[in-house]
Amino acid sequence: MILSEISHNIAIQVETAYLPEQSDPDKKRYVFSYHITITNHDSQPVQLLRRRWLIVDGDEQVQEVEGEGVIGEQPVIEPHGSYSYTSGTVLATRVGSMQGHYQMKTNDGQTFNADIEPFTLALPNALH
Repeated sequence: MILSEISHNIAIQVETAYLPEQSDPDKKRYVFSYHITITNHDSQPVQLLRRRWLIVDGDEQVQEVEGEGVIGEQPVIEPHGSYSYTSGTVLATRVGSMQGHYQMKTNDGQTFNADIEPFTLALPNALH
């Protein structure tokens, strides 16, 4: 599944995948990866400072993940440049969703949140 959206001149594209080799359905362990590409459509560089995720499984259990940067980095994204990374999450159900935001800072010191709309994590063919 691929989701793409723009928030504050920042385009965020999300591509998800189920990882069967790391999952164990008998133990209610479903592992998903998400590959994110962030593109800066603004005229000045922006830096990704923090992330905040709400991860909800099919049983409505919510995990909140907050922290500095992504995968240990706080990248600066130049005008019309992009930054990509891959990360993952573990759910106790076959289907779930994620949403959140990145806190970004412009060259002139202003901070804003680039929103990430909800996207689905699901086993292939789990949703019809």
